[in-house]
Parts: sequence; C-alpha cells; structure tokens
Amino acid sequence: MSNFSIYSFFHEHFTAVIKISAILIVAALLSYLIRVFFNKINPKLIKSKRFWDDALAHALYKPLQATVWLSVLLNVLYVISQHLRELLWVKTFKSLGFTIILFWLFIRFIKQIEKKLSKISISQSGRIDKTSIRAISQLLRLISVIIVILILLQTLGIPISGVIAFGGFSGIALGFAAKDMLGNFFGGLMIFLDRPFEIGDWIRSPDKEIEGTVENIGWRLTTIRTFDKRPLFVPNGIFSNISVENAQRMQNRRIKTQISIRYDDVFKLKNILSGIKEMLKNHPEIDQDKESYVNLINLGPSALEIQIYTFTKITKWVPYQEIQEDVLLKILDEIKKHGAELSYPTSTIHIAKDAK
Repeated sequence: MSNFSIYSFFHEHFTAVIKISAILIVAALLSYLIRVFFNKINPKLIKSKRFWDDALAHALYKPLQATVWLSVLLNVLYVISQHLRELLWVKTFKSLGFTIILFWLFIRFIKQIEKKLSKISISQSGRIDKTSIRAISQLLRLISVIIVILILLQTLGIPISGVIAFGGFSGIALGFAAKDMLGNFFGGLMIFLDRPFEIGDWIRSPDKEIEGTVENIGWRLTTIRTFDKRPLFVPNGIFSNISVENAQRMQNRRIKTQISIRYDDVFKLKNILSGIKEMLKNHPEIDQDKESYVNLINLGPSALEIQIYTFTKITKWVPYQEIQEDVLLKILDEIKKHGAELSYPTSTIHIAKDAK
C-alpha cells in the first residue's frame, strides 16, 4: 500500500482509530489499577482468619484481567463493524468468551479452597478431612465441566436434546468400550463413599503386593508411595476385588515375642515371670486396658519357652520400635537380675559307664 493510500485510509477512518486508541488506553489503565489493587489487598486477606476471602481474590485476579481485555477486543470489533461491515459472529464470540472466563474463575476458586482446606490440620474425629475435600472438589469440577459444555453447545446453536438422545444410544456402546475406565470410576466413587482409607493412611493388601502411604485418590487411579519412596499407581477398580488393611486406623500395636530360658534356671522361672509381668504393668507406654500375657508355653528340647504378648499405646511405627526395644531390654535385665541366662540349642551326650 502506498503512502497515499495509508493516509486516505486513516483519514477515512480517523474516528475509528481515535476510539480504538482510547479503548486501549483505558483498558491498559484499568488493568494496571486492578494489579495495584490486588497487590495491596492480597497481603491483608492472607493474614485474615477467613480462608475464603484470599482464595476468592486469588481466583478473581487473572479472570478479571481476561475480562478487561476481552471487553477491549469486543469493543474494537464493534467499532470496526460500524465503520466497515457488521460482524454477525461477535455476539456468539462474546457469549463464548464470558462463559469460558466464568468457568475459569469457578475452577480457580475451587482449587484455591481445596488448597486452603488441605493445609488446615484436622484430626480424624474432626468435621472434614483431605479425602473429603478432594472428593468434593473433583465432583464440583466435573459438574462445572458438564454445565459449561451444555452452555457452549446451546450458544453454538446445537440442540441439547439431540446431544442427550445421541448419548443415550451411544452410551451402551461406549460402556462396553470403556468398561475398565468405568470400573475405575465407580471404584473411586466407592472409595469416597465407603472410606476404607484416606489420604495419608498407611495401607496394605495381603492379596496384592500393595503397601505404602496413600498420596492421592483420583477418579481413575490411587497414588501410593511405597516405603522405598517409589510411586505406585493403582487403578481404583482393583480395590473392589481385594482386601485392604488400614494400619493407620489400628488402635494399638502389638509386641509379641518368645524367649528361651535354660533348664538349669527352672527354679528361678516363677520369679522371672512375675518380674516381667510387673515391668509391663508399670511401663508408661504399655496400654493397661488391653490384656498382657507372660506365660511358659512350652518345654522345648533344650529350653523353657516363654511368650510375651502385650500392646503399646502408640501406633506410629518409629516410636513403636523404640518402645519395643525398651521392653525387650528390660526383659533381659529381669532375666539377668535373677541370675538366669538365655538358652541356645545344645545337645547332651550320655556315655554309659561300662563303655569301653
């Protein structure tokens, strides 16, 4: 285009150029003011005791900026349509744009609320837990996606009734094709409803080689971190067909051990048994509401076999190991205090006196 033609174009559409420039300047100023406002108010909202206000502010920021620039684009298109020709698709574009921004805002708000609630330390007896938060947020996301898809289809002029009818006919074929996927979906639903385990629980399956800490429960997969720190991704449908032990919900941990005393110390055995029982009775980490047993259970080939059976108050693995170690050391001290010794496998050979 020559210089003359460019000049002619701007001369002809001078008013449009001025309007578009003014729109861009106002939008840039408005975007700047929004950024300044959020930078000032956000630190105050974070310090407040309410968890939803800063989550809402964080969720609003980017969609609000997007709304400003979408409005700019729509106004520019409106100015152009007045000076050039009418753009019939602008109304459809406007509905689609604001619907997507609203959906984006809602999804961001759900994500922020989930993040805030997950940081709150609540005991298992509390009102809510991480698994419930995760399940509710995923359900809200799914509902939001369905609603926005229906709105977009309606905006584009696609009849929803036809889509629903088509879904009914194709649902059977889709069900057969996606049988495993649906099984995993309903398996995840059953986990959320029956609650055999929650995020953070230590679980184990005697039927499968599954053991570790639950990190995430999705609609298709459950992520478990094994004790060697490897992630294990288990399809939810598997949990419908296996047994699962939830070690996190155990009430106590058991100490069960067996020791052997020499036959030479048989007359010291009653005092040893009484001493061990007294030690367990006075141990601060042994649960006295549960039965404890210290009994002679067998006259072995080379030893008197004693079984100790008791329960600790604590269930966490590392503290339990320390308590068990302390109990075992005190048992050894009790044996030593009575002048007895542990037995080890021995063989006795009797030689006849008249042997040559």
